[in-house]
Amino acid sequence: MFYSKLFGKTVKTDPKDEISVNAKLLIRAGFIRKELAGVYNFLPLGLRVLTKIANIVRDEMNKAGGQEILLSALQTKNNWQKTGRWNSFDALFKVKSRYEVEYALGPTHEEVLVPLVKQLISSYKDLPLSLYQIQTKFRDEPRAKSGILRGREFLMKDLYSFHQDEEDFEKYYEVMRKTYLEVFKRCSLEAIETKAGGGTFSQFSHEYQVISEAGEDEIVYCPGGDFSENVEITEVKEGKQCELGHGSLKKVKVIEVGNIFPLKTKFSEVFDLTYKDKNGKDQLVVMGCYGIGISRLMGTIVEVHHDDKGIIWPESVAPFMVHIVGLDMDDKSVADRAEKVYKLLLAEGIETLIDDRQNLSAGEKFADCDLIGIPYRVVISKKTGEKLEVKKRSEKETSFVSLDELIKMLK
Repeated sequence: MFYSKLFGKTVKTDPKDEISVNAKLLIRAGFIRKELAGVYNFLPLGLRVLTKIANIVRDEMNKAGGQEILLSALQTKNNWQKTGRWNSFDALFKVKSRYEVEYALGPTHEEVLVPLVKQLISSYKDLPLSLYQIQTKFRDEPRAKSGILRGREFLMKDLYSFHQDEEDFEKYYEVMRKTYLEVFKRCSLEAIETKAGGGTFSQFSHEYQVISEAGEDEIVYCPGGDFSENVEITEVKEGKQCELGHGSLKKVKVIEVGNIFPLKTKFSEVFDLTYKDKNGKDQLVVMGCYGIGISRLMGTIVEVHHDDKGIIWPESVAPFMVHIVGLDMDDKSVADRAEKVYKLLLAEGIETLIDDRQNLSAGEKFADCDLIGIPYRVVISKKTGEKLEVKKRSEKETSFVSLDELIKMLK
């Protein structure tokens, strides 16, 4: 991608109506633009990151046996009335058509998926089953001041599992606990699995929390990794000594990036979702729910991985791997060499952005490069000659290498 042709450029000053680090940096770096409070447009750079995150999640859900689907965002009022959530779900967006018919804009999808599954399964041989989607959700949040950490419109992965009994559900629940930790590890986030209340569905659930001052939750946890509970349910106080000798428990602010919890038979009972067991008797299907906020994950990565110059994208989710900074681009020999290196990197399958703009100072180009946060900066100029000046965004040192050495480094 040539930066001169990229839709969405950097901005020098922070947006006045944003207070969160993720929104300020993502807007200034040209990844997103605000539509209204809690709603953002994703520009080409932003969509590339969002897609990378979604594909990591997709890969891990597929490994765990999930089948991907895409459900309707516009949902029938009738099913929400059946579950009793039409009036009790505070954040539900309700829309009325010109024909006076009311619909829900989907904040979650039990009301759509359970009736659908009822049409397509009938026997114990159809179970277990796990279905997931990556789709835009809508929630009428009372406060939307945290950028893409808390949106009124956001991208989410929600997976629903269906089982013959509690024992089978618990086996799959353990699979998903490991799967979630792997997702966040691949996104370069240290997520802490945290015990939380199960709300109306069960006594417990698990949240996946990332330590950050931008977080709205608090947990009490052991840095040794053997204990973590949300402060809303725990009776354990900060400072208590870990029973395994890891020292004092700590209370910290965190961002919730995912959660998993049992649904048991709550929705199966409402929609009469049953299967015939080996004896031909009807049994209620046991369910579980597993959510990850894809766009929230993107915002969390920015909150965790940045410095005073801009974003520092982990390689696994970066929009490009290499950012070529062409200096002296009004010199044809330099411009030709920069474009040659760019094309050779692309031929090697290395995603590359090239700053081909003319009449900009080195300082301006370096500032934009740091703000955007692509993992490797490669400088080509009159001074570099046949060598390439390479610097990792996360490091201070630069080195001079040949093109072959750069390709080996990147691969």
